[in-house]
Amino acid sequence: MNRIEVRVRPDDPTFAANAAAYRRLVDTLEERRRFVIDGGAGRQRSIERHLARGKLMVRDRIDAVIDEGSPFLELSTLAAWGQYGDEAPGAGIVTGIGLVHGVPWMFIANDATVKGGSLLPMSIKKHVRAQDIAAENGLGVIYLVDSGGAFLPLQDEIFPDKDHFGGSFYRQARLSARGLPQLSVVLGGCTAGGAYVPALSDEVVMVDGIGRIFLGGPPIVKAALGEIVEPDELGGAVLHTRESGVSDHLASSELEAYAKLREICAATNLAPVDRTTGWLDVADPEPPAHDPAEIHGIVSADERIPFDALEIIARLVDGSRFEAFKPEWGTSIVCGFARWWGHLVGIIANNGIIFSESALKATHFIELCEQRRIPLVFLQNTSGYMVGRDSEIAGIAKHGAKMVAAVANATVPRYTVLIGGSYGAGNYGMCGRGFAPRFLFAWPNSRIATMSAETAQTVLVDIRLAGLRGDRTSPAEVERIRAEVAEQYETQSDPYYATSRLWDDGLLDPVETRDALGLCLALAARQPAPPAGPAPVYRM
Repeated sequence: MNRIEVRVRPDDPTFAANAAAYRRLVDTLEERRRFVIDGGAGRQRSIERHLARGKLMVRDRIDAVIDEGSPFLELSTLAAWGQYGDEAPGAGIVTGIGLVHGVPWMFIANDATVKGGSLLPMSIKKHVRAQDIAAENGLGVIYLVDSGGAFLPLQDEIFPDKDHFGGSFYRQARLSARGLPQLSVVLGGCTAGGAYVPALSDEVVMVDGIGRIFLGGPPIVKAALGEIVEPDELGGAVLHTRESGVSDHLASSELEAYAKLREICAATNLAPVDRTTGWLDVADPEPPAHDPAEIHGIVSADERIPFDALEIIARLVDGSRFEAFKPEWGTSIVCGFARWWGHLVGIIANNGIIFSESALKATHFIELCEQRRIPLVFLQNTSGYMVGRDSEIAGIAKHGAKMVAAVANATVPRYTVLIGGSYGAGNYGMCGRGFAPRFLFAWPNSRIATMSAETAQTVLVDIRLAGLRGDRTSPAEVERIRAEVAEQYETQSDPYYATSRLWDDGLLDPVETRDALGLCLALAARQPAPPAGPAPVYRM
């Protein structure tokens, strides 16, 4: 493969201005992550009570389980950001992928310092998303349970629907049936529906003195039966390990429980990550020839000013080498082959709006990767498909549909990163959330919406004025409507609005992207090859 010839110069004043602006975005990202992890002033009393009970913080619990010095890929750290009165950082749950004896596991861990570990609608969505990732990537799941159960004031958003709390039990049972181990450590309350998390697990460890499981807690038992009973007598670790048999192992402390959990993991017969086997083409990795930190200076501070996708690719792929496909045609989409942490991948990246020829080029390339069993990486930065009479005559609807169909039917692993704008049907054609990429990450400069705020002002203001008899509407009223539309689209296209609702699997500093996707590709490498789908190559 040829090394990308970069044109961006770090000594250029524009580079410096872009880098300074992006540094502010990264500072905001780090500050908000820190708030979720440390809790801020409003959560300190809850944290103090938690620690006073001799309990570890949720991320310390995960650290005590995973292999020392190994990475942990945390997902959706900023879930629920700006929701629930800002009182549910991370949606009260931590999910992510870590290694135990070299084997990757999905972790789903309650944060009991957030509303006592009660599960909010976004908590359930995050829990279910983690199980879906485990299913697609062949991962066992470790549940570190410390939860007050469903948040009852919002029960209608938690309990009855397909992907609500019951959906998590459905997934857990089916994962276990597939031979993907489901292991629980009970570190606090497991009440009502929450009791089924350990009950559905293949093996359970309970910590004496803090772990409890009951379908109805002491208040419910008193109300229903008039019976007054202490929590440990009703569902403590000793009772469930020695009498009911719901628990399989009794631990006297958290650390003893994690040691037992690691022993259990060692006996699950799951294969560790092995770079020498598997169906993917994997070579020895090599760092990019150009520093990934330079991406901060490449991404334009003004989102209306484009930046070159090749400059981004040069800072992410091995040796900054890239074998371009049709480089002289359909240039608003860049396609080509590269290695990403040693894994051969096909990359599709936007250089602006998608024209008919660009859509056909991408379709052709997607199907080549499908035929050759090469994973796809989509780097999104587009305002969508080209509009206008000339484009309609050229068949943009048909050619865009071919690209969308190719993305939908590709069976090879697909990964998406929002590196800029993700607007309109361009989000779909570039494998947005609705097309189920294995992982989707976003950068803090990204935007996602049906259209940009600037375009929305023109379109929606004209529509509203038509309904209001625009010729009789005062300039002040027009400006009020314009400001209202702009505020709505600016708010709803903000990356924190998106990540809060799990429209992605987490916001990344661009310099974290190479490592994050490298871990994701390694998961695919240890699985059997997916069955090949139909892949006719579109020759234009």
